[in-house]
Amino acid sequence: MAWIVLVIAGLLEVIWAFAMKQSEGFSRLWPTVITFVTMGLSFACLAWSMRSLPLGTAYTIWTGIGAVGAFVVGIAFLGEAMNATRLLAAGLIVGGLVLMKLSSPA
Repeated sequence: MAWIVLVIAGLLEVIWAFAMKQSEGFSRLWPTVITFVTMGLSFACLAWSMRSLPLGTAYTIWTGIGAVGAFVVGIAFLGEAMNATRLLAAGLIVGGLVLMKLSSPA
């Protein structure tokens, strides 16, 4: 169950990062509200998952999901560049996440 909650925390991180970008420096109300609500939920899920998962594993997976997810959202919705170097970098992050999961005792 902790792994499921951790994935949810990571997905919420992607949402708050996207909403933060849309808030234009917290100058737009609804994206700002979405940012802070999903940020709080993301941290709460991360904290809950850390009750049974190792700190290094939980934090690495959480930030990795957020980083790769924000990368994908940036390409899909914000017109950000997609090139071989950026794809390789994202692939290396995913590879690191898989290795972290496989090495985790929990």
